[in-house]
Amino acid sequence: MNWASLSRSSVTLFDLDKLKRDIADLEAKENVEGFWSNQNSAMVVVNGLKDAKYKVESYTSIKKEYDDLIELLASDDSADPDMADLVSDTEGELEKKIKELRNQLLFSGEYDALDCTLEIHPGAGGTEAQDWSDMLLRMYGRWTERHGFKWQVLAYEEGEEAGLKSATVKISGHDVYGLLKSEKGVHRLVRISPFDTNARRHTSFASVNVIPEFGSVSDVAIDPKDLKVDTFRSGGAGGQNVNKVSSAVRITHLPTGIVVQCEIERSQLMNKATCMEMLRNKLMQRKLEERDAKMKSIVGEQKNIEWGSQIRSYVFCPYTMVKDNRTDYETADVSGVMDGDVDPFIYAYLEMEAKNGQNR
Repeated sequence: MNWASLSRSSVTLFDLDKLKRDIADLEAKENVEGFWSNQNSAMVVVNGLKDAKYKVESYTSIKKEYDDLIELLASDDSADPDMADLVSDTEGELEKKIKELRNQLLFSGEYDALDCTLEIHPGAGGTEAQDWSDMLLRMYGRWTERHGFKWQVLAYEEGEEAGLKSATVKISGHDVYGLLKSEKGVHRLVRISPFDTNARRHTSFASVNVIPEFGSVSDVAIDPKDLKVDTFRSGGAGGQNVNKVSSAVRITHLPTGIVVQCEIERSQLMNKATCMEMLRNKLMQRKLEERDAKMKSIVGEQKNIEWGSQIRSYVFCPYTMVKDNRTDYETADVSGVMDGDVDPFIYAYLEMEAKNGQNR
């Protein structure tokens, strides 16, 4: 194993000197008098410092293990069979740590560590699109299970014949937003329709929106006079394990037209609190988009849910292929992808973004 060759592909992603400068700058900010007077901005600094230190400490630890391994290989004991097994095991563990660090380096966004809400809406395609939306919801549910993240359905509206009209779920875990931000956009399906008696091939579209759970880093103020609050009985979420309740809440933010809905809790008060948090997140996202063009990495590019605007295509017939239109990453394992094996697409996108960031 050669440290230089293993590190070469990550050189554009890792700048040790810059990380050390970032740590010094962030520590200086922590020591400024009145640092905690604004807890929102203070938490951004604290989380940034924690992330930078973790990356430097991980790199330092891995480099030391590598140097120790090289020293071991140069010793007279390296030819011993037991020692050879130890070296092999150590090398395998070290390569695993390097891969984990490299993946961690891809999360450089200010909000990557946050939880997120994921929304799915069908586009052109009628019943086909509603069924496709439900398939995507299952795909992300299986992806969540693979990672051991927490999944909570906040709102689910069933389709008229099949699938769903809309769904909102909260996903919680380490770097969840950083992982799923690449999924924002239009997803296109080509297959033989199970709803077509003539077994013709159909194309369907669904949109996926991913919003960070800003929490304490949000500084959005909401005027109650700007809100329209509706309550209604939940229709349940079919197989999505949402409680059937009579206290669902929908809130419309009149100045922006943003609508949020929650029906997961049995208490109307709790559903309203969840809706307010969702609304703050959407307003914060909107504020960041308007304030700075660089936040495009968070909100993505708004597109119509139709032909020519998809980020990824899923082809079930006449051949099998899933291809990302941004990175050109593709696989023929459609069933694996639909069962939650989305990570190769996610990391291909993150690597592309990291390289583009270095080239800007």
